[in-house]
Amino acid sequence: MGFFSFLLLGLIAGALAKLILPGKQGGGWFVTLLLGVIGAMLGGWLGGLIFNVNLQGFFNLSTWLLAIGGSILVLLIYGLITGRKAKN
Repeated sequence: MGFFSFLLLGLIAGALAKLILPGKQGGGWFVTLLLGVIGAMLGGWLGGLIFNVNLQGFFNLSTWLLAIGGSILVLLIYGLITGRKAKN
């Protein structure tokens, strides 16, 4: 996967993770891009470590699930660090 497609994947995965998580997370599109890319890398690493699957292609379902899952995990950690609480 190329650099720009990885950035696009991270942006979309970060935005979807923000939509999935309840409450309001801070940060604009740049923070979403950064956390999404970090989450995609984390998801790919954990997927390779646990399930022996990695981020292969832009249109693979496993790529998207790993990237979104990693982004959710990164957003949860970001929320714990910044002290933002999720509102139900």
